[in-house]
Amino acid sequence: MSSYVKNIIRFCLIMLIQVFILNKITLRWWLEPAGFPIFIPYVYPLFILLLPFETPVAVLLILGFLTGLTMDSFSNTAGMHACATVFLAYLRTNVLNALLPKNLSEYYNQSPSIKNMGWMPFLVYCGFLILLHHIVFFTVELWSSNNIGYLFLKILASAITSLLFIIVYILLFTRQSATR
Repeated sequence: MSSYVKNIIRFCLIMLIQVFILNKITLRWWLEPAGFPIFIPYVYPLFILLLPFETPVAVLLILGFLTGLTMDSFSNTAGMHACATVFLAYLRTNVLNALLPKNLSEYYNQSPSIKNMGWMPFLVYCGFLILLHHIVFFTVELWSSNNIGYLFLKILASAITSLLFIIVYILLFTRQSATR
């Protein structure tokens, strides 16, 4: 299967999961929230995170904008998802260069995965970029420093939960190699 077709199918699958399942549920980390934020886990940035290593930054930025814009159109959030996803796409190549032992050009026709990177580097890669995505998104969403504790708690709870859902997605929808 072509890399383009595979990524189009992945985009559609991730967006369907995000829009029709995850956006419909609201999570709370405690029974009686008493000020604790309600949040929605966001797994749609995974599309950008799983694009092939050799994807140029300009293409990443365009795809990040289109991914965020798609999410904005379903969430009625006026560009907040697009802003956060473009930021994630911009930083992706630098984070991969910092985590991988070889240059990205040496990973021809490969994508970031547990198979190519190992569990810990892949989780650090996803976790760091998801955390940055959530920081940008929720800062733009709240746009106030009046309640910094609420913002911090919402970012942390959402990022942890999003990462858990991403791990479930990876385990369900990707092939794992038995060598690592």
